[in-house]
Amino acid sequence: MFSERTKWNLAVNRLSEARARHRTSGTRLFDLTASNPTECGFDYEARAILGALQNPRALDYEPNSKGLEVARCAVAKYCAEHGAAVPLDNIVLTTSTSEAYSFVFRLLCNPGDELLIPAPGYPLFAFLAEIQDVKLVRYPLIYDHGWQIDFHELEQEITSRTKGVIVVHPNNPTGHFVKPQELSKLNALCTLHEMALIADQVFLDFGLSSQGAISCAANSGTLTFTLSGLSKICGLPQMKMAWVITSGPKELEQQALERLEVIADTYLSPNAPVQLATPTFLELRHGFQKQVMARVRRNLAELDRQLAGQKACSRLELEGGWYVILRVPAVQTDEELAIRLLTRTGVYVHPGHFFDFANEGWLVISLIAAESDFAEGLDRILALHARS
Repeated sequence: MFSERTKWNLAVNRLSEARARHRTSGTRLFDLTASNPTECGFDYEARAILGALQNPRALDYEPNSKGLEVARCAVAKYCAEHGAAVPLDNIVLTTSTSEAYSFVFRLLCNPGDELLIPAPGYPLFAFLAEIQDVKLVRYPLIYDHGWQIDFHELEQEITSRTKGVIVVHPNNPTGHFVKPQELSKLNALCTLHEMALIADQVFLDFGLSSQGAISCAANSGTLTFTLSGLSKICGLPQMKMAWVITSGPKELEQQALERLEVIADTYLSPNAPVQLATPTFLELRHGFQKQVMARVRRNLAELDRQLAGQKACSRLELEGGWYVILRVPAVQTDEELAIRLLTRTGVYVHPGHFFDFANEGWLVISLIAAESDFAEGLDRILALHARS
C-alpha cells in the first residue's frame, strides 16, 4: 500500500530508548544536544515580534509565486549586509530550508540522480533526499589543524548522474566555512561537469572571527542555489520562513528561475502574516545573535578550561556555528559511550555516527546549552573518562 521511498526503519534506536527511560526516571538531565533556541533561555523582544504579526494586510490574499515583495526586499537587504547584491526576482520564499531543498532537488534531479554531500554532516539530508527520490553520495571533509574539502575524493565521486554539490557554510557540526579558494574550485568543477552548487548558509551569521564570512548568494561562477531562513538567523524556527536565492551564468540562472517559480507557484506555501513580519524579524536578529555568540564564546572558554586539566579528551577547531566536536578515547562505539554517559551521569550528547563520522571517538555537543548545564555536563563527561 505504501511507497518504497517511505520504507524506513522506524525502530527506536538504543540511545533514544535510553533517553525515554531517563525521562521517566525523574533524574536531572544535562542536555548537551540543545538545538532549539526558544528553549535555551535567550531573551526575545516579545512585544515587537508579536506586534509584527498583527499587520492588517494579512487579511488580504496576494498570491505571489516568489513570495511577497516586502519580505523579499528584507531578504535582499540582509544579503547586501553580507556583501551580496541580490535582485528581488532571484529570491523565492519557502516555509523552511527543508522545503527550499525539496524545491531545488525537484528542479535538478530525475529519480535516481545523485547529489554530493559533505561528511561529517547533518543527518536530515538523508530523509529529504529519499522523499525526493534522490541519491546522496558523500564526499569527505578532512581535518588537519582545521577542516577542508577533500577535492580529490569529491572528484572521484562524480558520475554522469551527479547533478549538484551541497556545501554547508559553515558546516554543521564541524563549524568550518567554505574558503574563497575552495569556492573557486567548486565553481570550476560544477561548470566542467554541468552540476549546480547548493549552499546552505543557515549558520552564516554565527562566525567566531571578527572577519565576516563570504556569502554565496551572489556567486556567479556556476549555477548556485543559496538557502537560509529565520530559524537560525533570528532564532525563530516556529515562524517558518526561509528562502532560496538563484545566481550564476545569466542563461542558466534565468532557466532555473523560470522552473523554480512554477514549483513555488504550485505550493504557495509561505503565509501572509509571517511574510509581512519578516522585515521586523530580520531587524531584530542582532539582539538575538549577540546573546547566542556571547554564550557560545563563554561555553567554549569553559570547555577549554576544563580540557586543560586533563589529557584524555580534546576538541577540534571550529570557525562558527553552535556546535563543537569532542575527541574522546575510542575504546567503545560512540553510541555505547553516549548511552553510558546518559545512564551513569545524566548527560545527553550526540554520538559522532549521527553525523557520519567515518570512525569512532567523537561526540558532538551544543554550545548554546545553558551555561551551568554545559559546565556541569562537561565536568561529568571528563570525570567519566578520568575513571576509565
